[in-house]
Amino acid sequence: MSQLSVQDIKIEDYNYPLPDERIARHPLAERDKCKLLVRDSHGNISEHLFADIAALLPSDSILVYNNTRVINARMRFRKGDGGALIEIFCLEPVSPVDYAVNFASTRECSWLCFVGNSKRWKQGVLTQKVTVGEIEITLTAERTGREGNASVVRFSWDDDNVTFSDVIGAVGEIPIPPYLNRSTEESDSTDYQTGYSHIDGSVAAPTAGLHFTPEVLDRVSQRGIPRRELTLHVGAGTFQPVKSDSIGEHEMHSEFIAVERNLIAELADTSRQVIAVGTTSVRTLESLYHIGCLMYQGKWTGEVPQWYPYSEDHPRLSAAEALHCIVDALDRDGLSTLVGDTRIIIAPGYEFKIVKGIITNFHQPQSTLLLLVSAFVGGNWRDMYDFALERDFRFLSYGDASLLLP
Repeated sequence: MSQLSVQDIKIEDYNYPLPDERIARHPLAERDKCKLLVRDSHGNISEHLFADIAALLPSDSILVYNNTRVINARMRFRKGDGGALIEIFCLEPVSPVDYAVNFASTRECSWLCFVGNSKRWKQGVLTQKVTVGEIEITLTAERTGREGNASVVRFSWDDDNVTFSDVIGAVGEIPIPPYLNRSTEESDSTDYQTGYSHIDGSVAAPTAGLHFTPEVLDRVSQRGIPRRELTLHVGAGTFQPVKSDSIGEHEMHSEFIAVERNLIAELADTSRQVIAVGTTSVRTLESLYHIGCLMYQGKWTGEVPQWYPYSEDHPRLSAAEALHCIVDALDRDGLSTLVGDTRIIIAPGYEFKIVKGIITNFHQPQSTLLLLVSAFVGGNWRDMYDFALERDFRFLSYGDASLLLP
């Protein structure tokens, strides 16, 4: 489908009634006891238990999941003694720009942030005392610039033994999705992390992975299905609804990805069906294909543009050819990991090149995530969602799951 045809898609066609009581406010006590909707390659829909997913995966699968970890991205400051409450929501690092280096920073660093109650903090420095372990520090925040509707905020503190990772661990809180309509609770610090998360950087969880327990992962391995991981740091834009009538007017957020060279090489040569855990893994895997195509054209500048997959000058390589372009480029540069950003929008008309199956939750009406699901199931998303609503499935981040097969 052409870029113009995709851009003309009306978001109102991806609406459905979602009663408030169907939004899961908390996860089940046992993660793998949630419901699992399975849509098979013939379009048949059935209900199962997530604990049984290993037996439902094709025997020739390879499971790929996102190892990102949600950070305590939301911080609150008081302006002066008893003054206005200012909320600072960290989005992505600015200086140092590398996530790992930024988290290891001492004394100061800068982040792109959303600022709540912004009109009450037009200038000046916010300060608060913070206890990190047994060390008391003075933490300051200062706005130093703007990028769109976000601000660049410089954080500084007065102890070389304290890293920024320590700071947000002590003063920040897990930023649960706004549609939960509740405050963050202590339980969210564990509930809103996948069991395999270990690379800090996300401001939202890759929620399809929340259902996996060590026992479920062991059963996947016992079936001889390889398990692999990659990184996409989920941005706040994942919650941003499409506010325009057509998706061509919607600007996708940029998200950081990192994939090891050996996994890219394995994906290039595998005959297994790639099953992506979550839409973030889908975006990363499909972005790999387009990165390879951009490299082939000599146009790779570090980010996959939003509409590149639909452009007329796309070279349309095979998946293996595109992935080998990346491997060759990494080998030439002596690199073991591909790092970049992606803005791609996956909507009906998109041609999947790498992903052959998706494990995902049930998404908000009129969201880009629902567009992605619709693209994968050939537009037949409504039958699945009607099935789930009729059978009391729980929706959104802490809700039930689905397994979609081509």
